[in-house]
Amino acid sequence: MPHILIVEDETIIRSALRRLLERNQYQVSEAGSVQEAQERYSIPGFDLIVSDLRLPGAPGTELIKLAEGTPVLIMTSYASLRSAVDSMKMGAVDYIAKPFDHDEMLQAVARILRDHQEARSKPAESPSKNAGKPAANADGDIGIIGSCAVMQDLYGKIRKVAPTDSNVLIQGESGTGKELVARALHNLSRRAKAPLISVNCAAIPETLIESELFGHEKGAFTGASAGRAGLVEAADGGTLFLDEIGELPLEAQARLLRVLQEGEIRRVGSVQSQKVDVRLIAATHRDLKTLAKIGQFREDLYYRLHVIALKLPPLRERGADVNEIAKAFLLRQCTRMGREDLRFASDAEQAIRHYPWPGNVRELENAIERAVILCESAEISAELLGIDIELDDLADAYFNEPGSSGSASSNHEPTEDLSLEDYFQHFVLEHQDHMTETELARKLGISRKCLWERRQRLGIPRRKSGAATGS
Repeated sequence: MPHILIVEDETIIRSALRRLLERNQYQVSEAGSVQEAQERYSIPGFDLIVSDLRLPGAPGTELIKLAEGTPVLIMTSYASLRSAVDSMKMGAVDYIAKPFDHDEMLQAVARILRDHQEARSKPAESPSKNAGKPAANADGDIGIIGSCAVMQDLYGKIRKVAPTDSNVLIQGESGTGKELVARALHNLSRRAKAPLISVNCAAIPETLIESELFGHEKGAFTGASAGRAGLVEAADGGTLFLDEIGELPLEAQARLLRVLQEGEIRRVGSVQSQKVDVRLIAATHRDLKTLAKIGQFREDLYYRLHVIALKLPPLRERGADVNEIAKAFLLRQCTRMGREDLRFASDAEQAIRHYPWPGNVRELENAIERAVILCESAEISAELLGIDIELDDLADAYFNEPGSSGSASSNHEPTEDLSLEDYFQHFVLEHQDHMTETELARKLGISRKCLWERRQRLGIPRRKSGAATGS
C-alpha cells in the first residue's frame, strides 16, 4: 500500500485530503509544516509527498531536496500558479490547483505513483519478467494503452504533429482520454521541459473565466485586491491545454483568438499587452463546427483551432483494446490495494469486450476499481463489474436461434470479430418481424428508449406497424 505524506497547514484541507486518500486505499501521514515533517518522519521513506506551496516557515518546495528523489506534488491556489510553475522547474513532479476536484487529485496521485514505480523498476526488469504482463501501450513514447488499427494511426499522427507548434483540436466523447493525447503531444514536443497547464473550461464559473485565463490588475473588479497572472501567462514557453473548449464564453473566445493571432495577452483591467509564447491544444466532445454555424462558437476561432484535428475513438470502436486496457487497470488496482492473483472470469472478459461503455475509459476504470474492492475470490465476475447488459441473452438469442446466421460453421470465435453493435443489428433485423419492441428490448437487456436510440444511430428502420403482431 503506497504511503503518502501530506504537508498542509490548513487543518480542514489536510483532514479532508487524508480521508479522501485513505478511502482509496492509501496509507497517509500528515504534517503542518516542513519543519514538523522533518522532525516526525524520514521524508525519503514515503512513496509520494503532497504539499501546499505556501507554508509557515519554509515553503513546500523545500521538500523537493529533502525528499531525495521521492516525487513531490505541489498544491497551490490559482493566484500562485506562476510560483507553481517555478516549483516544477525546481523539481516538483507536478502541481494541482486549489480548490481541486477529488477525481482530479486521485488521478494525479495514481499517475505519479505509477510513473515513479515504473521509473524505479525499469532498470531491474528483464524481458522474461515482463512476458506475462499486459502491454502498457503499443508504443512507450506515447503513453496510451491500445494497439488497434485506429489507435496506431492516431499514434502516427501524434508523432508527426508533436514537434510542431501548430494548434491541435482533439475531438472525442467524454472519458476517451483526450488529456492523455494532449500530454503525449506536449511530452514529445520541444516544449517538454516547460509547463503543461491544463484547464477544464467547464469547471470555471463563467464570471471568472477571463480573469483565470488572462489574469487581472488590482481593482479590475470587486474583490481584485491585487494583480495576478492568468493561466495563459503561466503556460508561457510551454503548452496550454483547454479541455471542453466548447464551454468557453464568447467574450473569452475573442481574447483567446488574440493570443493565437498576435501572440499576446492583456490582463483584465489593463491597457498594456504582453507577449506570450504558448502552444494551444484544445479538446471537446461537442461539434464546434455546428456550434459556429448557430453562433455559439466563434467561426474564426474554430478555424484557428482546427489546424490539426485528432479524433479519439470511443472505447466501443477499439475492438480488443478494451480487454488490454482492462487488464492494465486490473494490474494497477491490484498493486494499489495489495491484492494478488486477481483475474477476470470468462464471463467478465466477454462482458468487457461487448459492453458499449458509454462512459468510455473512465467508466471502465471505475468499474474495475469497484470490482477489485468487492471481489472475495480469485476471479472477478461480470456481475461484480456491474455492467448493465444481459450478455447471455444477447449471445444466446443470436447464436442459438434456429436458422441464425451466427450459429453456423465459422472457423473462428464470432465474439472475437463482431462488436456489440454487430450483434444488435443482426438480432434486431432477424427478430423484429415476430417480436414486439418491448420483447426486443428485454432480450437485448436494454430499455425501449435505448433500443430506439440505437436504431436511429445505426439506421435500422422499424417494420410497419402490424408486422410484429405475431409473437
